[in-house]
Amino acid sequence: MDDKSLRILEFHRIREILTGFTSFSASRELAAGLMPVSDYTAISLSLKQPAEARRLLSLEPGFSIGGVADIRETARMAALGRVLEPAELLEVRCTLEAVRKLRSSLTRLSEELPLLWAIAGGTTALPGLEESINRCISPTAELLDSASPALAAIRHRLKELREQLLDRLHSIINSPRGQRIAQEPIVTEREGRYVIPIKIESRKEIKGIVHDISNSGATLFIEPWSTLPMGNELRELTLQERHEIDKILTGLRAKVAEYEAEISRNIALVAELDLALAKARFARKFGASEPVIIPPGEKSAGGTGLRLVAARHPLLGERAVPMTLEIGQDFSILVITGPNTGGKTVALKTIGLLSLMAQAGIPIPASEESRLPVFDSIFADIGDEQSIEQTLSTFSWHIGNIVRIINSATENSLVLLDELGISTDPAEGSALARSILLHFLSLGTVTVATTHYSDLKAFAHTTDGFKNASLDFDPVTFEPTYHLSVGTPGGSNALATAARLGLAAEIIARAREMAAKGAQELEALLVDLMDEKQRFCSLCGDLEKQRGEEEERNAELASELERLRAEERRIIQEARDGVVKQAAELHREIQRAASELRREKKREVVERTRRALASVQKQLKADDWQAEAGTAAGAETADDSRITPGDTVWLKEVNIAAKVLSLSEETGQVEVQAGQTRLSLSIDRVAKTASSAGMALPASAPVRIEAGAGAVSLELDLRGRRADEVEAELDSYLNDASLADLAEVRIVHGIGGGTVRSIVREFLASHPLVGSFRCGGQKEGGDGVTVVRL
Repeated sequence: MDDKSLRILEFHRIREILTGFTSFSASRELAAGLMPVSDYTAISLSLKQPAEARRLLSLEPGFSIGGVADIRETARMAALGRVLEPAELLEVRCTLEAVRKLRSSLTRLSEELPLLWAIAGGTTALPGLEESINRCISPTAELLDSASPALAAIRHRLKELREQLLDRLHSIINSPRGQRIAQEPIVTEREGRYVIPIKIESRKEIKGIVHDISNSGATLFIEPWSTLPMGNELRELTLQERHEIDKILTGLRAKVAEYEAEISRNIALVAELDLALAKARFARKFGASEPVIIPPGEKSAGGTGLRLVAARHPLLGERAVPMTLEIGQDFSILVITGPNTGGKTVALKTIGLLSLMAQAGIPIPASEESRLPVFDSIFADIGDEQSIEQTLSTFSWHIGNIVRIINSATENSLVLLDELGISTDPAEGSALARSILLHFLSLGTVTVATTHYSDLKAFAHTTDGFKNASLDFDPVTFEPTYHLSVGTPGGSNALATAARLGLAAEIIARAREMAAKGAQELEALLVDLMDEKQRFCSLCGDLEKQRGEEEERNAELASELERLRAEERRIIQEARDGVVKQAAELHREIQRAASELRREKKREVVERTRRALASVQKQLKADDWQAEAGTAAGAETADDSRITPGDTVWLKEVNIAAKVLSLSEETGQVEVQAGQTRLSLSIDRVAKTASSAGMALPASAPVRIEAGAGAVSLELDLRGRRADEVEAELDSYLNDASLADLAEVRIVHGIGGGTVRSIVREFLASHPLVGSFRCGGQKEGGDGVTVVRL
């Protein structure tokens, strides 16, 4: 990439911002050295990694690389033979632990985040080295006694000896003689030896070695002869401790040196992972996303050209106005015009900077619908760097840049030219600008240029491969809106801009009189065009709003219609359920009355039973029952053609009845049960019966009642029965079993949701033929069976 253009487009400032999102020095170095590349594969990978990192941060918002530090230099010095300090070894251990935990965390997400796992999976866990350092170095960077048995023994002896020595010295100080000769009742240390402060005039009253004298000369610091052997031994043990510590640290250094390559690779991989996380944090901060990257010479679904949607300059923050444009489909040269201070230069820098960011693998502040080609280089001629020392005028500086760009640009380059042909004679400058743009057109180079030349606007309008664009302004206030519109040129509005910036009104008026009539008419025409465009955009906005309101209204009507249909189905279902429930209650009364008749033949019981039957018959003839039944019948016919679970259907090919268990509208398959057999067949092979409620299904278990022979099964299987069928079948079975003189029977109801079991046991509790009942034993079917004593 062109270094000068990188500086002009301020790419270095984006890198500085990105480094602020990194977590340690190694990843900061990567961010600071990030450069745009022209390799499609590398660009795609470097953009997919932050996309996965954004996914990771959404799954685990607090995710980070932990306490990783750049220990590559420490490992290198260990390999060169330098003994590492405990603090350095502690940093190595903490980093190894953080890398291990980082790898473990991403292992769980390896399928969902394959690119990040490809980085983390390349790290090497070093548990042996980590454990060795952990055993020797404390969290406060001190060597532990557990580092070696010899060190533990030395330190234990040191502690004992030090306590004995101090006790001996304190006994000397606290003795009558010591209290007389000691300057202070303390034990202190000089040159690694324990001493007591003695008055200068009492020096001859105690034998010992003088290690120091106070500044005033009034105190001698003496180690008594009686403690000298203990002091010597203490000194020897201290030296032994130092030697053992050096031995331990040397061993740890050797272990770190052994894994220098793995440690360096781990740090490099973690830095790469942290850079992806930094890009993700950058994207979250700036509302950025990853654009579609188009390789050279290939087409994407949206085309081959540059397309930016809602693009914003990242250095402008909240002040940035979103910009949408497309170049490279039907044209390769875009000429941007518009008022002074209207944002033309910002538009150029936005296009260039976002292209650089994408090719450096940094998400761009634009919609994810944006797409960018891979440019082999990006050139920019923006600003003014005239030099007195080099005798360069503004025009000379610009032409020098353009010469460099022309000599280097290819058909795969991006060229950005600000105020092309400025700072010279307008006629010659305009001609030069047109010629330069035609050169880039012949190369096929994507070029964006800004200008105020009216004839260049007209040239762009009439020349194939060119397209005009303008920065809009308010036609009433003449203030810029910073909104880019592609397809129409814009006026410079120099006089209006000068007036807005405070130039005297009489000067503006005189300039307006002096301006060429044709130029004024052209500016007026452009103002009218802008006014018409705004009215058109306003009308489009109103129409879009109306369409949105209509769609919302249609959605509300559809929702209300669905609600009404659901309410209709609910009412019909409630009516059906009410009829079924009342019929079940009446049927239960009839069965109880019949049972009582069979059990007792006494006259009063017979009379009471007749009254109960008369009451039931009266209810059946009542208007309320007739109305409800009619409602139920209406409900049945209202949706007669629709098959639902629980309905009774005829199997057309075999002409038998079956019960619908489930229905799939997507596959057109229906599952039915005929007796104990379940079938799955096409819905067009069954027909709904006229009245499902009026047809009995074949029994699903061998319940045989042969009244003539008196043979009744010892078991009734009620699995698969509807709730409203259970009591009637159970009551009939109990009556037959009682007539057959059976003492004990089994009712099989299954476990399931417990509904049939509850109905069975509630019914048995009040049935006059039942003496007792219990849950089935372990070998009898458990809670899925009830055993009844008659």
